[in-house]
Amino acid sequence: MTAPQQPVATNVRWSVFSLAFATSVLLYLHRYVFGFIKPVLPKEWGLSKTDLGRIDSDFAACYTLFQFPLAIAADAVGVHLVLTGLIVVWCSGLALMAWAPSAKVLWFGQLTLGTGQSAVYACLNRVSRTWFPPAVRTTMQGAVGILAGRLGALSSGLVFAVLLVDMLKFDWRTAIWILVAVGVIHLLLFATMFRNSPREHPRVNDAEARLIEGDIPSAAGSPVTAPQRMSVATMFRSMTPRSLLNLIWLSLQNVLSTFADNIYLSWIPLFLSEVHHLEFKKMGLYSALPLLGGALAGIVGGRLNDLWITRTGNRRWARSGVGFIGKGMAAALMFAALMFYDRPYVFCTFLFFIKLFGDWSLTSSWGVVSDIGGRATASVFAFSNTVAGIAFIAAPRVFGYVAEHHGWRPVFVIVGVVYALCALSWLIIDSTIPVLRESEQK
Repeated sequence: MTAPQQPVATNVRWSVFSLAFATSVLLYLHRYVFGFIKPVLPKEWGLSKTDLGRIDSDFAACYTLFQFPLAIAADAVGVHLVLTGLIVVWCSGLALMAWAPSAKVLWFGQLTLGTGQSAVYACLNRVSRTWFPPAVRTTMQGAVGILAGRLGALSSGLVFAVLLVDMLKFDWRTAIWILVAVGVIHLLLFATMFRNSPREHPRVNDAEARLIEGDIPSAAGSPVTAPQRMSVATMFRSMTPRSLLNLIWLSLQNVLSTFADNIYLSWIPLFLSEVHHLEFKKMGLYSALPLLGGALAGIVGGRLNDLWITRTGNRRWARSGVGFIGKGMAAALMFAALMFYDRPYVFCTFLFFIKLFGDWSLTSSWGVVSDIGGRATASVFAFSNTVAGIAFIAAPRVFGYVAEHHGWRPVFVIVGVVYALCALSWLIIDSTIPVLRESEQK
């Protein structure tokens, strides 16, 4: 007698991956625009580097303030509703920047943009946990969180600065309006095509749902239902002192990493404009080099995590090893790059490798959150990133002040030192300590 043929799994998860990938690309494409219009703003409104740093800092304050409560909302009511609303808010903030008749309105647009982007990656981390099996989850996280984000940042230089402003000769406001329109199209696609889990999606069959869940058997062959969402009070009651301390160490690592990363987010175009007097085209091309390195890091770092975990069977040291090596190499290369400070192409080529090594450890951070977060993954991610918001708020003020009063070279020295401290922190983080007690994990 011939055995019944097993149904073929649908492939809806790859549509969800595409939506998550595009969300990450657009987030950074829109966020990095402000860095490219910075050289224009001192002429248009008389803003100093300290003023520009304060605007960046206030963006970061909104990003930090709203991240944790909105991530808790994503855990409570689902990613679909929360992330759709966030995209609406951030596109509104970008539109305010394009329309801004004054520096005050531009500042308010940045605050709105920061609010809208605050919990996006917490939501996307939950998407990767819900929609992909554990064996490839870190690779997917690296692709969405690192590769896509850095491609978006890279596109900001190439699309906004090179294509729209330099080649097509749009003024910076019109170029931003074009990016707003792209964001609205993505918003409509996400709102109509995404669902919170495979079991809730009408086009996902049971075979695909079981594949995503790791083929977990269910009683009497019934479908495995989505885990019940956890209240905030229950989450905190379920934590132990050891798990809280480990989460704090992970968060401190994120503080250091976020501080160093701010140089790419906010300052490289202005540095190239002021020190090397580059126009929009070359400024966009040179500043794109480190972001290309960051994009490749999403692939390399995610693959290294999954490969080392599979081959060694030691999840803790596989995660920490990738993080330690990445940040350590970034520190060493930053100090080497200072020897070529006066040669912008060579210096930015070094920044390519610095960002490659520095960012591949971010996949370890995402992986640790998934390892320890359980069904509170979005909230855990947001807590860690909220603590990292300390650096997100402080770094623009520090870099703006140092660049204005002491020059740009000390800024890069500070980044190298922070990378070194970040590498050391990976020797303490343990991805095998769950935030929730074992009985609360599922």
